[in-house]
Amino acid sequence: MKRKAIALLSGGLDSTLAANLMKQQGIEIVALSFVTPFCQCSGKGGCGSRATEVARSLGVELRVEALREEYLDVVRSPARGYGKNMNPCIDCRILMFSRARELMEREGASFVFTGEVLGERPMSQRRDSMRVIEKESGLEGRLLRPLSAGLLPPTEAEEKGIVDRSKLLSVSGRSRKPQMKLAQQMGVSDYPCPAGGCLLTDPAYARKVKDLVEHGELTMKNVNLLRAGRHYRLADGHKLVVGRNEGENKALESMAEPGDFVFSTLPIPGPVALLRGGGNGSLESSARICASHSDAKQEKRVPVNWRKASGGQEGVLDVSPLAPDELKAFRIE
Repeated sequence: MKRKAIALLSGGLDSTLAANLMKQQGIEIVALSFVTPFCQCSGKGGCGSRATEVARSLGVELRVEALREEYLDVVRSPARGYGKNMNPCIDCRILMFSRARELMEREGASFVFTGEVLGERPMSQRRDSMRVIEKESGLEGRLLRPLSAGLLPPTEAEEKGIVDRSKLLSVSGRSRKPQMKLAQQMGVSDYPCPAGGCLLTDPAYARKVKDLVEHGELTMKNVNLLRAGRHYRLADGHKLVVGRNEGENKALESMAEPGDFVFSTLPIPGPVALLRGGGNGSLESSARICASHSDAKQEKRVPVNWRKASGGQEGVLDVSPLAPDELKAFRIE
């Protein structure tokens, strides 16, 4: 077996430590990092940029792979179910580890390793879940978890002496103290997202994703809308997103697709609202919700501007704002 491995590198604490342990053993590493629609730490300073920094500091090549439609398929209908919210952790790992196996085979590497810690995550890092993930991803015997290897059966790389098992660790549980101590010893600092950065584990965000799944609307365009605004589901089934500040107002205007409607209360200070699709029957409801978030929400009537994102249609609706309890009935989050 070649002394070459694929590292699943998020840039977080655990994967950084695992990569350092393998580097110390002289293993040639090709790092693989994934970007998904639901990673909340892939921006500047987050795990996405950190993975690049870690790979650079270790002198290893980094491959970045974006998972989009195939990842949405997993979220729509995970074969092994969801975690506490909408996080399909086991199926997510099977998808990622399968891609890592494919890269391993292309690169002629001997094994894949990760920063997983036994018992750290309640769904995907149990012994039984780990076995399922290994089998379903085609990595049985070729998936090494350096931080917990002493508590797990030896892999082929250990049995054949490619990796020195005596230099691997036996970390388990949810406490990060052992990893933080090891990081200090290794000189590793400034590590982001130590507890993971998947938005699907956030209850409020997960409710919005569940709403999209239930209405058959889980697409990349609709997922992009989830990062901005207050979300409402109208009586006719259409979706309305209302900006909470100037930045979100601009973002919603930029995300309007042909067939969408855009609302505002200008010159009265208030939000921009985006109605995804919809029709004439949705306009008044949308205008009333928009007015309810304006500075004129206490008035009996508020003029609300509307325009269609394509086709040049526009107009003004004079509507009464909704009362707070009426608003709540339509709110998704």
